[in-house]
Amino acid sequence: MPQPNLEIMTFVERQILPRYNAFGQSHGLGHVQRVIRNSLALTAVTGADVNMVYVIAAYHDLGMKGPRAIHHLTGGKILMADARLRRWFSAEQLKIMKEAVEDHRASSSRAPRSIYGKIVAEADRDLEPDVVFSRAVLFGFENYPEMNEEQMWERFQSHMREKYGRTGYLRLWIPGSPNAKNLEVIRKTIDSETELHKVFSRFYKQIQDKKK
Repeated sequence: MPQPNLEIMTFVERQILPRYNAFGQSHGLGHVQRVIRNSLALTAVTGADVNMVYVIAAYHDLGMKGPRAIHHLTGGKILMADARLRRWFSAEQLKIMKEAVEDHRASSSRAPRSIYGKIVAEADRDLEPDVVFSRAVLFGFENYPEMNEEQMWERFQSHMREKYGRTGYLRLWIPGSPNAKNLEVIRKTIDSETELHKVFSRFYKQIQDKKK
């Protein structure tokens, strides 16, 4: 797997990644580390600049410090405003990187504007089935603590169908990505309400037990 410049990695690991600790587990440090790992793997497939890919992935969810609905736009502004990045990247590269952060959101109605946007969008899908299901349940605990289990289940299944279902809005952008196989596994689970409820109950109990 291609590796970014050591100086850039040191900067990101010390100055950028710790900021994700403020975003909860569903969009926290573990998530951004997975997106970075997935992005670097896709760099080998696409031939994209590894340093640009690494920084885009590291910055992609920094906008979560503000309203979630526009976090992709906020994240692009944060990246563009960070003068420290000018040490390694040209103005043209930074514009592409900003647009890639803006384009990563799964609910976007259009394709990302560059291969860099496609890479981070694909990497952000993080379609390992257990990761997808557990993050969705965890997001409910973190953002809707007033809901009971039945309400959590209704929110969970509605979100799963709307985003990952066969008519859902999620799109994949990189041919040959491992995501396609994982997405089909997720969709087969969603197709069966019984199986989907079993998955929900398993992660709901795990998270609830940890909170005790």
